[in-house]
Amino acid sequence: MKFLNFKVCHSLSQLSPKRAFAYSSQKSQLNKPPLSQKTFFKSNTKDSLISRLCENNNLKEAIDILCEQKRLREAVQLLDQIDRPTALLYSNLIKLCLQHRAFEEGKKVHAHTKASGFVPGVFICNRLLDVYVKCGSLGNAQKLFDEMGERDLCSWNTMISGYAKMGKLVESRKLFDEMPKRDNFFWTAMISGNVHHDQPKEALELYQMMLRHENSKSNKFMVSSALAASAAIPTLRIGKEIHGYIMRIGLDSDDVVWSALSDMYGKCGSIEEARCIFDKMVDRDVVSWTAMIGRYFEDGRREEGFALFSELMRSGIRPNEFTFAGVLNACADHAAEDLGKQNGQLNEALKFFELLLKLGTQPDHIIFVGVLSACTHTGFVDKGIEYFHSIKEKHGLTHTADHYACTIDLLARAGRFGEAENIISKMPMKPDKYLWASLLGGCRIHGNLGLAKRAAEALFEIEPKNPATEVAKVRKAMDNKGVVKKLGLSWIEIKREVHVFLVGDKSHPKSDEIHNFLGKLSKRMKEEGYVPDTNFVLRDVEEEQKEQNLSYHSEKLAVAFGIISTPPGTTIKVFKNLRTCVDCHTAIKFISKIVERKIIVRNSNRFHTFKDGSCSCGDYW
Repeated sequence: MKFLNFKVCHSLSQLSPKRAFAYSSQKSQLNKPPLSQKTFFKSNTKDSLISRLCENNNLKEAIDILCEQKRLREAVQLLDQIDRPTALLYSNLIKLCLQHRAFEEGKKVHAHTKASGFVPGVFICNRLLDVYVKCGSLGNAQKLFDEMGERDLCSWNTMISGYAKMGKLVESRKLFDEMPKRDNFFWTAMISGNVHHDQPKEALELYQMMLRHENSKSNKFMVSSALAASAAIPTLRIGKEIHGYIMRIGLDSDDVVWSALSDMYGKCGSIEEARCIFDKMVDRDVVSWTAMIGRYFEDGRREEGFALFSELMRSGIRPNEFTFAGVLNACADHAAEDLGKQNGQLNEALKFFELLLKLGTQPDHIIFVGVLSACTHTGFVDKGIEYFHSIKEKHGLTHTADHYACTIDLLARAGRFGEAENIISKMPMKPDKYLWASLLGGCRIHGNLGLAKRAAEALFEIEPKNPATEVAKVRKAMDNKGVVKKLGLSWIEIKREVHVFLVGDKSHPKSDEIHNFLGKLSKRMKEEGYVPDTNFVLRDVEEEQKEQNLSYHSEKLAVAFGIISTPPGTTIKVFKNLRTCVDCHTAIKFISKIVERKIIVRNSNRFHTFKDGSCSCGDYW
């Protein structure tokens, strides 16, 4: 009996004070002998109080208790024992169905209203509509909506926003057009729904229609959606019109609106205006900072991107994994073109990564690609291998093909071919073209012709049209198949005019002057210790001819033209569509020292900054 009283007290303790008082009068009944087990809860009762209530046909009270205790399934099962439930009972049950997103129980309650002859009012119908919509059953929702004798704004809103969120924009627009009256909520739901489901033109059409509506006034969510639509098209003109409207109606003090404005200007290509908006924001969160930093990187304005990242680090706001991913990738992809005052962003990339770990942020696969790439281009071989193993052992991630390719590139550049082959042999997936190309590049640097042949044959098998497979035997096979090597070309801009050069090019108006200058440079370079690297000039020609071929590679022609066309001390910037060859890299180091110029070469892989006889890449590229 003590156990029984404990159960009663435990049950009462879960009720509201009012209900606890009401049921305390039934304590005398609890002292009676055990009742018959022919009650609803005979096999699964959780407490004696509900069992007693059921035995005494106090089913409505039992359901109320079950609802308070969030025991939805039992409450709905008990509903079948009641002939004529009250509107309040139905309302409480439907409310609980909505909280639990319980579609099946909601259908049972709805069916019970029909079976019992109960005619629900608009309030209960709206709750049922909400259950169906939030459970993703728009068919049941539409059927109920059609059956409703009375509808209010909430009824229309539930259906229209439900269709819009599910991407059923035709159905949503049809109901929207049938509405007898609209308010801001409906306009916002329709506009944001179209934006979310990649219908920006329709969203702007609705927004402009709303502006013509006499009784409607934009709110911050509506204009933010309209700005997002402008950014998605993109259309700067309409975005500016919305900006002007925002200023006129006084929404220019809201950070949600500022963020949407900054995003619109950034995506429409107006970075300066995006930054202006960003600077005016009072409460800038990490999302706003990350977006603005990312815009600079996407637009190729790395210096400003890194400067803003440094400002973020000083602001006290903690960067997230997306911030670090953007910065790391920017460091790895665009290292060393006079970026920042820290001597080379690759080192900075690794510092940022270590900071990310200290902050407790879990790095993802993409971040590790940037980290391994940074190690490759700085020559931090052991550190890179340590990071590679930590991906799985420390961070619980799976190695991807990109991780393997970066690591093989790291080892091959350092001439550690035994370790590279060991890792390749243990790969769970088949090596891809990027891995073999990386290995082949390392073999070229260190003259490992045996392994180069293996890599070239594997690469040729995967991608027969890739010119990187051109070792002597493979090149001959490719020639037989009619494969054409992609032409290497370099270009330089002098006085806003772009000059393009091919290997051995003599078509330029100053060709003779360029070739004469290179001839003089070649003699001076050899005096300084330069030896042409002819190992990978693959044509079957005499050694002297090989040297001559090397002398007139496109980037050397472009560099020479830049030097003779600009005043002493001017920085030379050359761009090339392919990877810089070993000989050109060595030669330009000598040239930078001889002519006392800083020479920047951006090839297909990265930036190289040559100065005083050395390169920012540390001879790792």
